[in-house]
Amino acid sequence: MDLKSGYPFWAIKNGLMHAFPQLQQDARCDVAVIGGGISGALIASELAEHGHEVVVVEQRDIGWGSSAASTALLQYEIDTHMIDLARRYGEDNAVLAYRACAEAIPLLQELAASVRNVDFRHMHSLYYASRRRHVPVLQAELAMRHKHGFEVSWLATEALREAYGIDAPGAILSQLAARIDPYRTAYRLFARLQKSGTGVFDRSAVMRIDATSRGVTLHTANGVRLRAAHAVFAAGYASQQWLDQRVAYNRSSYAFITDPLDPARLHGLADTMAWESARPYLYLRTTGDGRLLVGGEDDAIDIPARRDARVDRKARKLVKKVAKAIPDLVLTPAFAWAGTFAETDDGLPFFGPHPQYGSRVQFAMAYGGNGISYSAAGAPLIRALIERRKHPLAQLFSFGRLDRND
Repeated sequence: MDLKSGYPFWAIKNGLMHAFPQLQQDARCDVAVIGGGISGALIASELAEHGHEVVVVEQRDIGWGSSAASTALLQYEIDTHMIDLARRYGEDNAVLAYRACAEAIPLLQELAASVRNVDFRHMHSLYYASRRRHVPVLQAELAMRHKHGFEVSWLATEALREAYGIDAPGAILSQLAARIDPYRTAYRLFARLQKSGTGVFDRSAVMRIDATSRGVTLHTANGVRLRAAHAVFAAGYASQQWLDQRVAYNRSSYAFITDPLDPARLHGLADTMAWESARPYLYLRTTGDGRLLVGGEDDAIDIPARRDARVDRKARKLVKKVAKAIPDLVLTPAFAWAGTFAETDDGLPFFGPHPQYGSRVQFAMAYGGNGISYSAAGAPLIRALIERRKHPLAQLFSFGRLDRND
């Protein structure tokens, strides 16, 4: 599956940071992790650090799938409002999902500090109303988050314009958010795992799975067999190809990044990511070298050639959207790209076994706009499932909720 188009900034900035070998002979391990992106890195690290013998296999070069195209907004805020999740699953579960993502951000900070030099920085998150009719919904969302202890406040039109230059009828300002370089983080985590003895192999595509109640055998394209007690599919949006059941819908999202900007032009956006209430939403965040990353213009195109042809046009549309929302900010793209992502019906991820393969095969589908936060929250859940321990997120993030929604 071709997951990106154009020139993703992270891959251009960092290049191929480390050489990993191809899996060329049969191997055994406790847990096989399929996927060499940021999700696979977080899960493999969680498992290896707690005593599991892990082998990682990736069909491309490490980090060269969706992680290279990710815009890496680290948020506790889910694409589905807390008030909407509460109506669907109950208020306790809605708060549980949001709190899991909130707790993931300091975990990611600790991990970033341990591998170093991955452009992690704490930020604020500004969620602004695209239209006046969205204000009551956002204020109801603010009230529920405030009720449950999330540090949020309301900015009215004048305060929003003065602090951020954004022309909108109001916004929720959250104190907890962050940014990171996802491609560099994945590479540095995998390099550390390799150095500590974990097998990390790229250009090793899995073509077949044989799963029984006693273990899993993975067959690669070059005829190698990887036998494991458990397997975890953390291959991002490509993981859906292994399921007969449709659990999410692939979409394309578009982004561009500027050359470094004078901080005075950015006002409060220098340390605050911004996104809007319209769907699909426009979003913006800075990088460590002073660039502004802008994304949005999502569509249902999942054909690489058609997505490729839209990148420049979508970048121009994003420039116009920014100019409309922030009249004083005129931007010029330096690099533009697109990437495949997936949406679930309720905005929540899937972590755990699927009935198609049984309990020995776990899926880590961190789908949605805050996928890295989901992966950080889901890694301990995957480990708990493998170790046959209870975990508070097990039911809410399971495939079983699809049956409960029928």
